[in-house]
Amino acid sequence: MEIKNIKKIQKRNKKIQKESLKITIVLLFVIFISIIAINFGNTSNILLLIFATIVGGYMAMSIGANDVANNVGPAVGSKAINMLSAIFIAAICEASGAIIAGGDVVDTIKSGIISPLSIADPKIFVGVMLAALVSGAIWVHLATLLNAPVSTTHSIVGGILGAGIAAGGLDVANWGVLGSIAASWIISPILGGIIAVIFLMTIKKTITYKQNKKLAAKKIVPILVFLMTWSFSMYLLLKGLKKIYAIDFTSALSISFMFALVIYFITKPIVSKKADSLENTKEGINTLFTIPLIFAAALLSFAHGANDVANAIGPLAAINQVLGDIQSVGKTANVPLWIMVIGGLGISLGLALYGPKLIKTVGSEITELDKIRAFCIAMSAALTVLVASGLGLPVSSTHIAIGAVFGVGFLREYLKKRYNQMCQTIIEAHVGEDSKAIEDFLYKFHQVSVKRKGAMLETLKKKNKKSLLLNLNKKEKKSLKKVYKNELVKRNAINKIIASWIITVPASAALGAISYFIIKIISPEV
Repeated sequence: MEIKNIKKIQKRNKKIQKESLKITIVLLFVIFISIIAINFGNTSNILLLIFATIVGGYMAMSIGANDVANNVGPAVGSKAINMLSAIFIAAICEASGAIIAGGDVVDTIKSGIISPLSIADPKIFVGVMLAALVSGAIWVHLATLLNAPVSTTHSIVGGILGAGIAAGGLDVANWGVLGSIAASWIISPILGGIIAVIFLMTIKKTITYKQNKKLAAKKIVPILVFLMTWSFSMYLLLKGLKKIYAIDFTSALSISFMFALVIYFITKPIVSKKADSLENTKEGINTLFTIPLIFAAALLSFAHGANDVANAIGPLAAINQVLGDIQSVGKTANVPLWIMVIGGLGISLGLALYGPKLIKTVGSEITELDKIRAFCIAMSAALTVLVASGLGLPVSSTHIAIGAVFGVGFLREYLKKRYNQMCQTIIEAHVGEDSKAIEDFLYKFHQVSVKRKGAMLETLKKKNKKSLLLNLNKKEKKSLKKVYKNELVKRNAINKIIASWIITVPASAALGAISYFIIKIISPEV
């Protein structure tokens, strides 16, 4: 047997062993959460609760495998942190957010997508919630296999919609709420992209486009850290910790501002000292954003665990409550600690076992990210949620993060195209001169600040008004645009992700309806 074939067999065996280990861990998790349900569940119908608990755990794992990539993907893609460290930090923060701040109460009819009166019968209610969990988990799992980051909130909403319609007909659906969800498909990525672009252009103009980048970084980076601390503190107070202690907007604004101010004065001398040891290049300045990025990934993960765990444990908590008290249909469901633990552990386990694929997709397979770009994406993720919440706009954290990645990538394309056009102008203006003169001018052009670049181009245009570039006809200019077009955002990734966003609610709704009918056939008492 050839060595090449032996290596292939060894590689295949290693992959099989790895998958077998994952399956074993998942089975142990299923057994563990089943035992928890038996000991802490609030019902005499223990078999049904065990099944609901397993499905809830599956949904939590699916959330961990798919949704968490948005929080840590940019940090990993920019090499601020490696994959193993990112998974470790995110797993701890996600579980902490879910267990510490993910409790309180969960609306049993998620987002008001269907009327509570339409499913007042306890049996129908349990069937709808169970079908919603099954469909949401399956859809998010399928999306993960296809490397498509989707909204887990939209997935569970779609599941409830489909199961609710299957149980009570089209009249039970609240189409106005569905319309606001559809609006978020457009609002979320656009807002995320715009805010990320604003931050990236601000950093470029105030730091990386400057001649003395180190001096500029000493002034601007502490201000950026201040803004990051302020926005993330507000994000945690208003979104991540709202279930521990509700705080009004003004108080959150004041507390987070004071905290950010303290961090600013602590950070300023540290950044100044670090900047002195760096090279006066964009690559050197990039390293100043490493620590802020790690904190951003951790804080986003905590807030995500606190908020999105409800997509897994909300329906489970509702089922547990109704099985113990049939009069509680349509009321808010108090979430017991054991259910929060299942949600937190499930998200962390899903992230550790199946999250790396989506982390790579978000971090490096849509567009190339450095630390500055990743920082802008993290800032956009926090600020967009705050802005949208203040304006009462429906948004998806997944769509925001991916929109920010797209925004950064498209800005890179635009700037690259513009720079190439500048270089072409220089070459055309030096027609007839030797190649050494052109190379020298291009080298000098590359080294100077953006302001100086503009002045150099203006001088060239005045000097050589008959430049070929300035006298091209329409057809020639169109051909030239193709040369300049550098696709720094992968179009196939965009098409796949947008398609998955559009079909998430319809797909999970269809799965919800199918799941409801199957559950009714298998278990008529539900």
